[in-house]
Amino acid sequence: MMLRAVIRRAASKGSSPSLFGKSLQSSRVAASSPSLLTGSETRAFLHCGNHARSFHNLALPGNSGISRSASLVSSTLQRWVRPFSSASGDTVEAVVPHMGESITDGTLATFLKKPGERVQADEAIAQIETDKVTIDIASPASGVIQEFLVKEGDTVEPGTKVAIISKSEDAASHVTPSEKIPEASDAKPSPPAEDKQKPKVESAPVAEKPKAPSSPPPPKQSAKEPQLPPKERERRVPMTRLRKRVATRLKDSQNTFALLTTFNEVDMTNLMKLRSRYKDAFYEKHGVKLGLMSGFIKAAVSALQHQPVVNAVIDGDDIIYRDYVDISIAVGTSKGLVVPVIRGADKMNFAEIEKTINTLAKKANEGTISIDEMAGGSFTVSNGGVYGSLISTPIINPPQSAILGMHSIVSRPMVVGGSVVPRPMMYVALTYDHRLIDGREAVYFLRRVKDVVEDPQRLLLDI
Repeated sequence: MMLRAVIRRAASKGSSPSLFGKSLQSSRVAASSPSLLTGSETRAFLHCGNHARSFHNLALPGNSGISRSASLVSSTLQRWVRPFSSASGDTVEAVVPHMGESITDGTLATFLKKPGERVQADEAIAQIETDKVTIDIASPASGVIQEFLVKEGDTVEPGTKVAIISKSEDAASHVTPSEKIPEASDAKPSPPAEDKQKPKVESAPVAEKPKAPSSPPPPKQSAKEPQLPPKERERRVPMTRLRKRVATRLKDSQNTFALLTTFNEVDMTNLMKLRSRYKDAFYEKHGVKLGLMSGFIKAAVSALQHQPVVNAVIDGDDIIYRDYVDISIAVGTSKGLVVPVIRGADKMNFAEIEKTINTLAKKANEGTISIDEMAGGSFTVSNGGVYGSLISTPIINPPQSAILGMHSIVSRPMVVGGSVVPRPMMYVALTYDHRLIDGREAVYFLRRVKDVVEDPQRLLLDI
C-alpha cells in the first residue's frame, strides 16, 4: 500500500526518480539494521517486495525512471528480507575452560579434529598444554566444526573462543568446499608454472654444471677451520610449557636452597622376602599388587614423624611445621616430570598406598591428572631405580625442604655375621635444605628409613 501511494504521487507530479531516490535511501538505512524489525513488519515487507517485482514489469510511458526505481526497491527489499530467512542459533562456540586457580593461560598444543568433521557433545576437539597438566577442550554440542579461531602454538586464556561448531545437518557441505578451495587453487597453478619454467631452466644449468667441481674455496676453509656437522642435521624444537615450567622450578630450587645430599645403603632382603611371601594373599584381598614403593612410603612417614623439621618449610623469616604428611611421588612421563600427591599418607595402610600410587601413575601417563592432584605436598619420594639408576643427588621440589631418592637394587657382597654373602642392596639419598635442616637431623632421618626397610616389623611395634 505504501509503495503504491508513492508511485501514484510520483506519476501525478511527473517528477524524476528523485522521490524514489529518497524512498530508496530510507530503505537502505532501514536495511542496515534488520534486527529492529518484528515478525509482522517482516511479512509486510515481503508482501511489499512481491508487489514491487510485479510493478517492475509494468510499462509506463514517459516514466522509465519509475520503472528503474521500482527495480531498485525490489532488489533492496529482497536484500533487506534475506537475513530473516536463515535460522538463528544454529552455531555454538567452543571456548577454553577454567584451568585452575594457579593457571592463567596455556598453549594450544594440538587440534584433535579438523574443520568439516562431525563431533559429538563433550567430545575433545583440542588440547591445551599448561605448566602442569594437559587440558582438553570439549565440544559444547553435537555438530560440524566450521572453523578454528586460533592456531596451534597460540597462547589462550580461559574463555577464549577456539572453534565455531554448526548444529545444522548441512553444515558439512558449507564447510568442506571453503577448506578445499585454497588447496585446489594452490595446487592447480603450480604444475603449469613448473612446466613453463622447465624449458627455460634447461639452458642455464647446462653452462653452470661444469663450474661446480672447479671451485677451490671449500678445501681451503676446511683446512683451517674445524669441520662441524651441517645445520641440516640439526632440529630445533620449541620447549613445551611443562618442560619450561620444570626447568624454571628446578633452577629456582638450586638458586634458593642450600642443597646438601647425604647417602646410605639399605639391605632389601627382609622387605623382598615379605613381599614374596604375602604377594598372592595381598592381591586376593585388596586387588592390587604389593610393591616396594609402599614400604618406602611407610618408612618415610615414620622418619618424618621422628624428625618433624624435615617436614617443615621456611616462609620468609618463619618456619612452618606441618602436622600432616602429604607425600609427593615423582612420575616421569613422555611429556615431562609430574609430581602427584598422596594425601594423608600417615593415615594409610600398605593397600591404600599401593592403590593410590597406581591410580596417580596411570593418570599421569595418560595425561588426565588434575591440578588438585598435584597441588601441595610436604615431602617427595623419587624412584630412579626403575630406570636403572645406581646413585644420584635428587633436587628438592619447591616449596618442600627435602627429597628422598631411591635407586636400583644390586646384589653386592656384604659381611653378615663374619661371613661374606651376597645381598640385594640399594643406595638411598636424602637431599635437604641446609638452611633449615642440619646434618644431624638429615642423617637420623635416613637412618630411620634404613632401619624400617631392613626390618618392617618395627612398624608393627612402633619402635
